[in-house]
Amino acid sequence: MGYGNLAHLYLAVSDGLKEIPIEERNQDEVRYVIGKSAAGAIEPVLICPETTQAVNHGFDVTPARLVTGLITERGICAPNEAAILAMFGDLEK
Repeated sequence: MGYGNLAHLYLAVSDGLKEIPIEERNQDEVRYVIGKSAAGAIEPVLICPETTQAVNHGFDVTPARLVTGLITERGICAPNEAAILAMFGDLEK
């Protein structure tokens, strides 16, 4: 099952991998954690060598083969176009 709300249901998208842009967030969000420094202060602590580069995707697309249902505020929906349109047909494409 996958959970989503109507704000994240893209009815006009037929191929999420090709049509939904993947946000790349700041790499420091994964290079640092909040922790205790050697001086005892609670602060961002680098958890990798300074020269390490990271990729930090803020959104991903779940492959359709892994989704067995969609849990939304309108109920549980089968993960196919006919069921989605039956439940959300009142929304514009």
